[in-house]
Amino acid sequence: MMPTLFISHGAPNLELTDTPAARFLKDFATLIPGPEAILCVSAHWETRRPALTTTREPETIHDFFGFPQELYGLEYGAPGSPDLARNVVRLLDSQDMAADVDPERGLDHGAWAPLRLMYPAADIPVVQLSLQTNADPAHHLKVGRALYPLREQGVLIMGSGGATHNLREFHKHPLDAAAVEQAGEFDYWLHECITAG
Repeated sequence: MMPTLFISHGAPNLELTDTPAARFLKDFATLIPGPEAILCVSAHWETRRPALTTTREPETIHDFFGFPQELYGLEYGAPGSPDLARNVVRLLDSQDMAADVDPERGLDHGAWAPLRLMYPAADIPVVQLSLQTNADPAHHLKVGRALYPLREQGVLIMGSGGATHNLREFHKHPLDAAAVEQAGEFDYWLHECITAG
């Protein structure tokens, strides 16, 4: 049974910095069995209803600006998996949730930035599933329940985004400033909820 996980990946230059998060991700593959495939739900792909990437060779999308030039040359050449994408569509359909497929979309930095650290060989198939920010928590729980059987098939289900994310607030402060009060409070609350189960 594969775990599910959420990666609060931070800025796209994650792998260019020596941080506790980057070191953790570099060691992550030693913590669990190797997955057969990865289904990544990235906060950087929002659609009205669930959508999946179906390309066999997803491109690396550099969906950010203002970062070191070195980042724009990074690639993550993991294969896609049209079969996994079709399986996800079938699982969602079985729960009366229609899903779309996108045969052209690649992997955004919510997927490739952490995966380059976690699985640098890029030899595990990756499919992205979009997020529905217009939907309520009940919708997302239903999606999660529909996807549960994938864990028994060796698929690592990975959510990726930010525990807190407010770029307008972020740009008001220097990079080395302490977290704003509400972000720190939310991180503490989230930590307490997760550790309490």
